[in-house]
Amino acid sequence: MTNKTLQLEGMTCPTCVLKIEKLLKKTKGIEESEVLYNSGRVKVGFDEETVSIDDISAAIEQLGYRVVSVK
Repeated sequence: MTNKTLQLEGMTCPTCVLKIEKLLKKTKGIEESEVLYNSGRVKVGFDEETVSIDDISAAIEQLGYRVVSVK
């Protein structure tokens, strides 16, 4: 399992957190995730053979949030 933290822009309310969590839960290959509203971060643990960090970032950006960095 690979762990990454994405820094986002655009999360303005707790509903944003719920939208991102729902997306991550239904994404195949993501084994664990945590959306941190106050810091604008998303922590994900995923199987790189099933899903890439680029796929995860693109899916989040399709919801209307900007991924500014990945660590």
